[in-house]
Amino acid sequence: MQEYKNIRLEREEGIATIFLNRPKALNALSPELIDELDNALAYLLNLDKTLHGIILTGEGDRAFAAGADIKNFPHLAKEGGVELARQGVEVFGRFEKAPVPVIAAINGFALGGGLELAMACHLRIASENARFGQPEAKLGLTPGYSATQRLARYVGKAQAMYLLLTCEMIDAEKAQQLGLVNEVVKQEELLDRAKSIIQTVSKMAPLAIKEIIHCVNAYYDPELDGFEEEIQAFGRCMGSEDLQEGVSAFVEKRSANFKGQ
Repeated sequence: MQEYKNIRLEREEGIATIFLNRPKALNALSPELIDELDNALAYLLNLDKTLHGIILTGEGDRAFAAGADIKNFPHLAKEGGVELARQGVEVFGRFEKAPVPVIAAINGFALGGGLELAMACHLRIASENARFGQPEAKLGLTPGYSATQRLARYVGKAQAMYLLLTCEMIDAEKAQQLGLVNEVVKQEELLDRAKSIIQTVSKMAPLAIKEIIHCVNAYYDPELDGFEEEIQAFGRCMGSEDLQEGVSAFVEKRSANFKGQ
């Protein structure tokens, strides 16, 4: 298992858990940490063919990630700001496009870049003490890691505008009401619940899961026709060994043994 300075990786029974590991800084997202996230994702997807899903969470019980590491912001200027934002957008986008489920297990503050990272995950499970917000305007900034784009997808334009313009922090219950998180659980149940969701998905056909993730993402990609992507994905699955196995298992009233082919 790879080792990192700013994140920590655990692996068990087809599930990889990535801990943002800067608890003294409330797991703030430094450029180095984001680079390590990118490296860890590539490592897991390229080297682990039995991977069923990935969980992202924060070390400790106070924060998932309380934003970007802002101490160097005043020295970046325009060009440095563009470079910093592009790094986050590209890396978070790779998590969004991962072919296996990526679940954010939000164990405390998810603010600014932390919330943007959580929104790039396919699902979000929050502990009861989780808090959410995009406070960038208080610092004289816009969000830089796609909050203006993804937040509106999840909560709608009006609610996104309100949260972005007022910088209001909301609790887990409100986040669930708005559709920002899928589920709220007790803190001590958070990781177990995220793992149980991945275990449920692991019983499905891996090729179908990969194609579903791609097709849903395609709806929001201006360069793709999501409807056509679904048509083609349906055809690819129809021609797969997994389809033959799934139908046979259904007829024979047994569990399917999918191989992702």
